Amino acid sequence: MHIPDGYLSPVSSVTMYAVSTPFLIKASREVSKRLDNKTVPVISLFSALSFLIMMFNIPLPGGTTGHAVGATIVSIVLGPWIAMLSVSIALVIQALFFGDGGILTLGANIFNIAIVMSLAGYYIYRFLEKWAKNNPKRKIIFSAVAGYIAINLAALCTGIELGLQPVLFQNTQGQALYFPYTLYVSVPAMMIGHIVIAGLAEAVITGLTLSWIFRTNPGLIMEGRKEKSEKSSFLKWSIAIIGLLIFLSPLGLLAPGTAWGEWGREELASLGLGYIPQGFDRWADFWKAPIPDYDLSMLGNPAFAYILSGFIGVIITVGCIWGISYLVMKVAHIGKQQRNISRSN
Repeated sequence: MHIPDGYLSPVSSVTMYAVSTPFLIKASREVSKRLDNKTVPVISLFSALSFLIMMFNIPLPGGTTGHAVGATIVSIVLGPWIAMLSVSIALVIQALFFGDGGILTLGANIFNIAIVMSLAGYYIYRFLEKWAKNNPKRKIIFSAVAGYIAINLAALCTGIELGLQPVLFQNTQGQALYFPYTLYVSVPAMMIGHIVIAGLAEAVITGLTLSWIFRTNPGLIMEGRKEKSEKSSFLKWSIAIIGLLIFLSPLGLLAPGTAWGEWGREELASLGLGYIPQGFDRWADFWKAPIPDYDLSMLGNPAFAYILSGFIGVIITVGCIWGISYLVMKVAHIGKQQRNISRSN
């Protein structure tokens, strides 16, 4: 679902940035109310988890690939607004440093993967949770259902955005300027793979993670911190799991093919269209990522390069969250001090 540059028109890209911005502003305000020295490490870990999950490509029908996201489990544990920002930060880092998704299309990718998935996963789970009756097993099942539906809604949004391009933007010869396939192709192509496989992967990850949290630190699943989280080995085990995922990340290289709709120029030429969309040629190379496709070719070992890329990505993700959180808490502290001074005067 990472739409590359060149497949959305500049008008579509600007529109999706405009649509995503109010959600991110709202999320920033909500998250700033909950930031403290206890929540920041947890937010960092879940954002890193989402980054890594998206590195594990799995084969889909038709010779393409896909991946889970992890947005639903983050929204269930920390709330939809924190999930929205956490996944958005992961997407920004993927686009800037690894060329996974475009810079111009980042607004669309954030909307589909971070905003739609976080909100849908959270509210679907909360709706189903009414029938759980404090039964952890039912909650785990409902979380898996929420994850499955949420990722398919995100895939549907992606398919619609791509499929509208050849309808809205054509050259004088009737050829698509950007993405070449209409809704009749893009929506089924996106949905089949996610309904059959990628959605199940998201469901399994969501359910298993929630089950593990119930066993290790159930107090963590309290949006708004209604209860105190138990002091346990949760963070230590979380770091260990992150390390294990980094080590296992080369498994994502085993899936053959490319994700549908994420083709490079050579792959696009091989699709038999008979032409390369002019807008794609103009915008596809808008940004040159320093580590494209998580590949450090100078190492001569794709598996090791993937592991190192995962490690670099996690470090950058965690560093960004800590840095942003520090600045937000610092500004909030200064504002509080100024208000206290004003009251005393």
